[in-house]
Amino acid sequence: MTHAQRVFGLHAVRGLLQRHPARVTLLLVLESRSDARIEEVLELAEKANVPVRRVARQELDERAPGVSHQGVVAETGSSPGLGENDLQAFLDALERPPFLLVLDGVQDPHNLGACLRSADAAGVDAVIIPKDRSAPLNATVRKVACGAAETVPVIRVTNLARILRLLRDSGVWLYGAAGDAPQTLYDVDLSGPLALVLGGEGKGLRRLTREHCDGLVSIPMAGSVSSLNVSVATGICLFEARRQRSGANRPA
Repeated sequence: MTHAQRVFGLHAVRGLLQRHPARVTLLLVLESRSDARIEEVLELAEKANVPVRRVARQELDERAPGVSHQGVVAETGSSPGLGENDLQAFLDALERPPFLLVLDGVQDPHNLGACLRSADAAGVDAVIIPKDRSAPLNATVRKVACGAAETVPVIRVTNLARILRLLRDSGVWLYGAAGDAPQTLYDVDLSGPLALVLGGEGKGLRRLTREHCDGLVSIPMAGSVSSLNVSVATGICLFEARRQRSGANRPA
């Protein structure tokens, strides 16, 4: 079941109005703000016939408590999204080899938002996350994602292992990121049907998830730290895949 949501922050609200304006039921704007960035948002709302209400800061703070809303909050209807039952049809409808991101239990909403932003920038077709042990697609995620949560399909699944088997049966290669992997990200061919699988904060990939991967890859580290933040690692992995998929210097 999906519920009405709030999207806040200039980037996230602008992205929503540009790509899915029909989802916005009401735009709340700080009554004292009238700069160029807010005017752009107001023009998008007017073009899409979205109702706008100028309100005091107190009301915005109550609608988006404890966050930096930047003077704008969008009330939205239900998020369309994709269900796990739609995954096979989604794969079949793609006119190119699938490029997917699987996040195995990213629980920090800031990390999830940053991963979605990188996924959008790298041209990922969809992001798959488990319904349990994962951050919800809340307003914080949407703000950090800067509009990517409205453009990249996010598929929440009840049984990640089953979905990984489905992907393998569909010809998608699964590469998991693990610090102890003997081969590096730069040693494998990421140009075909691909799902990059990254684990959550701290523990990384769960055992069962690792076992379902076709291979594990590491990011070579030259400094004193032993690991990277999951959103940073995701960006590195996605853009190496993007580089290879553009035809540049693929591994033999």
